[in-house]
Amino acid sequence: MSKELSSQETQELLKMLKARFEKNMDRHKGLDWSKIVAKLEANPTKLWSLDEMESTDGEPDVIGYDKKTDEYLFVDCSAESPKGRRSLCYDREALNSRKEHKPANSVLDMADEMGIELLTEEEYRSLQQLGDFDKKTSSWVQTPEKIRKLGGAIFCDNRFQTIFTYCNGAESYYAARGFRGMVRV
Repeated sequence: MSKELSSQETQELLKMLKARFEKNMDRHKGLDWSKIVAKLEANPTKLWSLDEMESTDGEPDVIGYDKKTDEYLFVDCSAESPKGRRSLCYDREALNSRKEHKPANSVLDMADEMGIELLTEEEYRSLQQLGDFDKKTSSWVQTPEKIRKLGGAIFCDNRFQTIFTYCNGAESYYAARGFRGMVRV
């Protein structure tokens, strides 16, 4: 499978990303779209990953700039956990451990296939400073190895104006739990 968009698909995605960027200036104060688009055009596989985020209802938007790495940070900014990335257990090991009623995929496998990084708990909490996300859903986040070795995985949500972190068995999956990702460009 080609991980590049056609010229037309690229232009459509860039137009949509620019419109979202301009509509949500509070998420990326001081950033210049022309510099971002230049980076995007120079990285076709990153554009493909952003298109994957968009096609799964993630609504990616720029939320920051990492001066150390000279990268712009695109994160899923959909109000709820992306619809096209729900009902997934945490990783391949968890998926393989299910004897019946297996979900279609796992979070880590799908993120890898899309070329995106699963948010850490810290990144998830930072995102919440830019708006109210996951008020009805929850999102898996990167799980520390210590917890994963014991069979667990962690997820977060936003209830009662508070960000909560919880745990579940990594093999569990729910219709209202998905995951949010990041692309660095």
